[in-house]
Amino acid sequence: MSIELNALHYVYLLFTLIILGVMIKKRDTTLVCILGIFILGLIATSSLSQSVMGVFNSFIYAIVELMGTILIISVIVGMSTILTNTGINEIMISPFTKLIKNPTLAYWTIGILMMIISWFFWPSPAVALIGAVMLPVAIGAGLPALGVAVAMNLFGHGIALSGDFIIQGAPKLTADAAGLAVGEVISASIPLVITMGVVTTSIAFIMLKKDLKNGKLKLEEKTNIRKSEENEENIKEVLSIKTKKTLSIIIPLLFALDVVIMFIAKLQGGDATALIGGTAIFILILVSLLTFKGKALEEITKHLVKGFKFGFEIFGPVIPIAAFFYLGDDGFLKVIGEFLPQGSEGLVNDLGIALANIVPLNPGVGAATLTTVGAITGLDGSGFSGISLAGSVARLFGAAIGKGVATLTALGQVAGIWVGGGTIIPWAVIPVAAICGVDPFELTRRNFKPVVTGLIVTTIVAMFIM
Repeated sequence: MSIELNALHYVYLLFTLIILGVMIKKRDTTLVCILGIFILGLIATSSLSQSVMGVFNSFIYAIVELMGTILIISVIVGMSTILTNTGINEIMISPFTKLIKNPTLAYWTIGILMMIISWFFWPSPAVALIGAVMLPVAIGAGLPALGVAVAMNLFGHGIALSGDFIIQGAPKLTADAAGLAVGEVISASIPLVITMGVVTTSIAFIMLKKDLKNGKLKLEEKTNIRKSEENEENIKEVLSIKTKKTLSIIIPLLFALDVVIMFIAKLQGGDATALIGGTAIFILILVSLLTFKGKALEEITKHLVKGFKFGFEIFGPVIPIAAFFYLGDDGFLKVIGEFLPQGSEGLVNDLGIALANIVPLNPGVGAATLTTVGAITGLDGSGFSGISLAGSVARLFGAAIGKGVATLTALGQVAGIWVGGGTIIPWAVIPVAAICGVDPFELTRRNFKPVVTGLIVTTIVAMFIM
C-alpha cells in the first residue's frame, strides 16, 4: 500500500524537524507550532481566513482532548494543598519515619514513598511534603540532602511520572498522538518503566554509598528546607490530632479502594481518571468542611482555583504543541477539513508508509531513534510538552517497521519524562533542589550517569520486546 505524498505531508515533516531543532536549542516551540498549523491550513484551504481560524480551532481541539488530564491534575493539586496546609499529609507519612535508621533505609524508604505518593498526587505536590517531613529524618540517619534529592527525583519525577499508571496523564498524551488506546501504552510501558527504574536507582545508590565512604559526599549539619506559600497559612492546629489521624487513615483507604475498583471494573483512561478525580474532590470537600466550618464554601472554591491555576500553568506550553501534532491524525479532518489525499490514513501514517517503502527500518533503529527523540523533547524541562511528538514519531516508525507502535510510544514517553520531567535538566529539578537546599546543577550532575545508563539499557530491552 502506498499514498502519494503532497505538500501537506512535507510541510508537516518539515515543521516536526524544526520543532525538534528548537527544542535542542532549548527555546520555546509555541510560535513554531502556530506557524506550522497556519501554513498547513493555508496549503489545504487556500484561504487566509480559514487558516487563521484553524489556529484557534486547533487550540480548542487540543484543549478538549487534554481537558480530562488538566482537570484531574488540578483537582489533585487542590486537594493536596489543603491536606498539606492542615498537617494531614504529615501524619499520613509519619509511620514511615520509624523505618529510617540508616542511609540505605533512608534512600529506599524516601524513594519508594515518593513514588507511591507521586502515582496518586503527581510529583509536584509530593516534593514539598516529602522534603519538609522526611529530609530532617534522613539527615539524622546519615543520608546527605543531595542523596535525598536524588531519591526524590529518580523515584518521583522518574519512575512514577514516566509510567503515570494511576492519573494516566502522560500515557494519554502519547497514546493520542500515536493513535492507540491508553491501556496499550500503559501495558507496553510496564517492563520499560521497571527496567529504567531498577537500573537508574541502583546505580545512583551505589554511587552515593561509594562517595559517602570515600568522603566525596559529606553529611550536612544544617538543612535549608523551603516551605511553600500554602504551608505558611496557619491552619495546622485547627483540626484535632484525633481527627487528623482518622483522616490520614481514611484518605489512603479511599484511594486504595479506587485502585481495587479499577481492577475489578477494568477501568482505564478517562474512566479511571474520573474515579480518582471524583474521590479527590470529595476529600477536598470533607477536609474543608471539617477545617473551615462557616467559611468552608469559600475555601472549597479557593483550593479548587489554586489547583486550576497550577493545571493550566503546567499545560499552557503543551496546548500549542499538542494542537500541531494532533493534526497528524484525526485532528486534521476535524480542525481543517477533508483536504487529505484520497485513501490517506492521516499525515503521520502516510509518512510512515512512505518511509517503509524507502528506508528499511528495524526494531533496533526504531528503539534508538525513539529514545533520542524522547530525550530531545525533554530538553525544554517540561517533560510533557514534547511527548506528543514522541507518540507521533512512534506511530511513524511503527508503521514503517510493521510492529511495536505501543512499545516505541512507551519508550519515547519514558525517555522524554525522565529527561525533562525533573531529573537531568537543571531548570526542571529546581523544586526538589530548593526543598532540599542543594545546588540544582550538582543534582543534575549526580543524576546524569544513572539516567543515561538507564536509557541505554531500557532501549536495548525495548528492541527485544517489540
